[in-house]
Amino acid sequence: MMNIGIDAGGTLIKIAYMEKNELILNKFPVSEMAHVAAWINGQIDARICMTGGKASAIQSLIQQKAGELVEFDATCRGVQYFLEKHGIMDSLYVLTNVGTGTSIHLVDGDAHRRLGGTGIGGGTLIGLSQLLTGLTDYEEIIQAAANGARDRIDLKVSHIYEGVEPPIPGDLTASNFGRILQGASNPPFSKEELLASVVGLVGETVATVSVLAAGQSGATTVIFIGSSFIGNNLLKEVVQRYTKLRGASPLFIENGEYAGSIGAWLHADGLHT
Repeated sequence: MMNIGIDAGGTLIKIAYMEKNELILNKFPVSEMAHVAAWINGQIDARICMTGGKASAIQSLIQQKAGELVEFDATCRGVQYFLEKHGIMDSLYVLTNVGTGTSIHLVDGDAHRRLGGTGIGGGTLIGLSQLLTGLTDYEEIIQAAANGARDRIDLKVSHIYEGVEPPIPGDLTASNFGRILQGASNPPFSKEELLASVVGLVGETVATVSVLAAGQSGATTVIFIGSSFIGNNLLKEVVQRYTKLRGASPLFIENGEYAGSIGAWLHADGLHT
């Protein structure tokens, strides 16, 4: 009997299931919910567990009653699965999930609690990119951003303390988009420059709030997961660098965006049809 775990978020639907002793991971945009539901309806006698904000919407489209798991319970269980798979023994860490928005939790062994979050996330990246450049395609946005430079747009600490040793690392951003105000740069700015600066804004905000949360909780490691990192090496680089600059250790989990669906998949094994 097949077990299926589904994480239906605000932007993507992630699916995890085992086929021929291989864990299959798939994702679909929320706009393809009907297609996902049709596939589920074709899996006879499957045990299904769902999590995420759109779970009830999928439930209304499928014939079988699915089990449900609280979203962060599922995510934590999935992250633990990945950590054990890779032999990582950290038991105390901050877990930052960067999806449409960003949610931050403290994990301490089997216990976890939400520390907070920020509305800055993948939705900000795509929305602000569209406002500034007109681009709407995620792949096009991140490819263009990877070819951009932020020097003419973002104000760094070293720019303020030019010629003087600053009291904090000069590489820290003093003001995102703030160099424009100083008249140091003249428009027009290229799409690549603007998009690189948007990624910088999102990455540095996510890293900063995560490190502050870790410091208040006694954790030194921050694990980053979420759909915003899919194919987005620039965002990973910004988050990793800024997390280290601010004194914590960043860790990215391969396929971490599937943590919720994997947690639901693991939970499905205990369901009865």
